[in-house]
Amino acid sequence: MKVEIEGVEIAVIRRDPAEPSGRPLLATLHGGLYTGHYFEVAGSPGGSFVDLAARLGFSTLTFDRPGYGASAPLAPEENTFERQAELLGAAIEELAAGQPVVLVGHSIGGMIALTIAAREEGPPLIGVSATGMGAVIPPGGASEQLAAAAQASGQAVIALPPEHCDPVMFGPAGTFDPAVLDAAHATYAPAPAVELIAASHWAAEKLPALAPNVRVPVHNVLAEHDALWDTSAASIARFAPLFSAAPSVDATVMPGVGHSIDHHAAGHALHLRQLAFAHECALRPAPRLTII
Repeated sequence: MKVEIEGVEIAVIRRDPAEPSGRPLLATLHGGLYTGHYFEVAGSPGGSFVDLAARLGFSTLTFDRPGYGASAPLAPEENTFERQAELLGAAIEELAAGQPVVLVGHSIGGMIALTIAAREEGPPLIGVSATGMGAVIPPGGASEQLAAAAQASGQAVIALPPEHCDPVMFGPAGTFDPAVLDAAHATYAPAPAVELIAASHWAAEKLPALAPNVRVPVHNVLAEHDALWDTSAASIARFAPLFSAAPSVDATVMPGVGHSIDHHAAGHALHLRQLAFAHECALRPAPRLTII
């Protein structure tokens, strides 16, 4: 189905469990060079994220972000993470209809999820799980290389063949089932160039200002073999203190995976952790209001 927000059509698939459970709604936001079908790829026999969520009683909203899949594009000058946060936040709010929401964002989707969480208006959020993004982009790494290629191309949309994407998205041989590659390739998509450029400096320029405005629990996981992010202990330690108003922040590195953690053999373990986090967010007491 599609929802129209301020004249922009956004495609979304809603999946509900067989039996209502009262658990929070999970809204997924994919990363760059993917469509929302990213969350449908099963990296292990445990199934995909949306499959496992449904089995454990969670409803999911799987979005194609603007400019991807069946969603309408934004003009390059309008396509900022802040604008995407406005549109996607409004779409989630409309579809949630008051149901508590946990955002699940991968890579650029994680950046946008945190941007939504930092806004004063939006859906009834109770938590954010962001994977494939952190606090430090290493100089000269794959993120800066992608940004430079996007800048040099002069094109509004960048399409990369699988042989260029795979080394960025996947870890070393043995960390994923080679049979998963075909399914993952089907979810690759051209990316707006402005996204790839913005992503390369988002952590340094945007994260420090928006993080203090996030007032819900944050769950963050980076991959041991991430080609885009610095996963050193020092860089991981920089993440949590930025979220000074969040009730809790869990920032970790998952061993034995590449950037697209979900598509690796250990992806099932990630999904179990994310769903446990969502359940814990729902059990957390609502903050008390102080009347002065």
